[in-house]
Amino acid sequence: MVIVDTNIWLEQLLGQARAAEVGEFLAGMPPGSLLMTDFTLHSIGVILTRLRRPEVLIQFVDDVFGGDAVELVSVEPDSMARVVEIINQFRLDFDDAYQYVAAEQDNAGIVSFDADFDRTDRGQLTPAQALAQTRAAE
Repeated sequence: MVIVDTNIWLEQLLGQARAAEVGEFLAGMPPGSLLMTDFTLHSIGVILTRLRRPEVLIQFVDDVFGGDAVELVSVEPDSMARVVEIINQFRLDFDDAYQYVAAEQDNAGIVSFDADFDRTDRGQLTPAQALAQTRAAE
């Protein structure tokens, strides 16, 4: 299982440079292997509504959570001390530390284009790397 970071979803939703890589990753991962944090969902909501694209948000939620493809996970309030610990230990922003702790809780990898995760012991995988690992394990 892998936590899919906010920047991965936005890459696809906004049609950015690596959208094709993300599309292949999302299509190629087995059902139930993708996790999204509630922080990511809310961040995407903020971004898409600021861009005046609320219809894209609604379609995204329907697509992502309409089946068993993606599971929504969260970091509970009693784990905020751990989030702060990770911020200090690895010099991460709150959003990255939140993703890290969620991945830690679910023993999941982190799929991201954010190199800040490379400073951590969990690291990060690009979508192409995560897909290649999954295919190699099959």
